[in-house]
Amino acid sequence: MKSFFSKDSYDTPEDMPCYWGDRISLHSRWAFYIPFIKLIFKSRKLAVQGAFDDERWVEVSLKIFEYIEKCGGRFHIKGIDNLRKSVGQPVVIVSNHMSSLETTIFPCLINPVLPMTYVVKESLVKQRVFGPVMRSRDPIVVARKNPKEDLIKVLTEGQKILEKGRSLVIFPQSTRSAEFIPAKFNSLGVKLARRAGVKVIPTAVKTDFWGNSKINFMKDLGPFSRDKPIYITFGEPMEIEGTGKGQHQHVIDFITSHLKEWNAPK
Repeated sequence: MKSFFSKDSYDTPEDMPCYWGDRISLHSRWAFYIPFIKLIFKSRKLAVQGAFDDERWVEVSLKIFEYIEKCGGRFHIKGIDNLRKSVGQPVVIVSNHMSSLETTIFPCLINPVLPMTYVVKESLVKQRVFGPVMRSRDPIVVARKNPKEDLIKVLTEGQKILEKGRSLVIFPQSTRSAEFIPAKFNSLGVKLARRAGVKVIPTAVKTDFWGNSKINFMKDLGPFSRDKPIYITFGEPMEIEGTGKGQHQHVIDFITSHLKEWNAPK
């Protein structure tokens, strides 16, 4: 599968042209959401037909990436080479979760290097529109009602997925949040990596460019904050040692330090 990011880092060019739809909509969020929704419905149709494969997923993800840039998003991505260090060796990618942005653009960043899927909440696969798309990716689905049951499910199903050569992206926070609270960041990703004998790639994101809507049924269609750069950094793959407590703390420190740097006054 073609990789669209050949270097270790990527920064949106300063002269990135503005999307015509963004101009005529007076820079409304709907300049992005209208083509975004069209992409989702097209993907849903393919998923129902059994034709939404990895290549289609990456293509759609890249189009979303490009629309974000043309609607004012400015990406600053580092550590892509850290993904390449694990080519042929599945990993667990553990990241903080700030918005819908990382969910939609991770496939074009990660999947061409490391075929992947997600651990997702049950409501995502039950959605009428997006549900078939998410189900086509064969994710691990957790109910988030019984933590013990979710743990057992992720450990057992996750190990099977990793053994088949597919990497897993896990967001250990209970919900998307602009604030990172270490105490609410569980060690599920590290536990799975330890059980499966694979490495962990710590990942930090700052994606509050894409906000959450206050209207519940439109939560994914929140406002854009064009003054907020988009940051994503992939860390070095880590071996799990002992119980993995040290590696879990490293993931927390990795995310915390990057968010502190990104939030510092410029």
